[in-house]
Amino acid sequence: MQERQWITARRSELDALAEELTKQVQEVQVERDELAIAERVLNRLAEQAQADAEAAAPVSAKVAGRAVLLIPHRRDAADESALPCDYRRILAIVREADGPVQVRAVGERLGLDASVRGKLEPLRAKMTKLADRGWLHKRGDGRFTARPWPRGSLRN
Repeated sequence: MQERQWITARRSELDALAEELTKQVQEVQVERDELAIAERVLNRLAEQAQADAEAAAPVSAKVAGRAVLLIPHRRDAADESALPCDYRRILAIVREADGPVQVRAVGERLGLDASVRGKLEPLRAKMTKLADRGWLHKRGDGRFTARPWPRGSLRN
């Protein structure tokens, strides 16, 4: 009789253990499903970021082992689509202005913190590069204007 009680008690213990393990397996499966969803979301975000980066990737070259942007001279380009996206935005802001613009005004339109001079220096360098390549005109007072397209070009 004692063996039967022991078997019954042991079976009860094993049933409780099996129930607990089943519960843990279900919790693990739920977490694995959540991780699979998170992984798919991250993969989609990475693919989208890569596609966005490829679409906006400017033409680059290596100079002294460093990658640099190629900002074409205006005379060598059909229109501003030859420029990287951020340079086209700068050019559009200058064109929209009623007159000569300061770097600070362009920075504000781009959402830069214009109160910090260091934040504007990279923008000033880009605008100067556009001026050096003939896309903008840098005046003696440091302000910039857009150069008009020559007559007979694709732009009017």
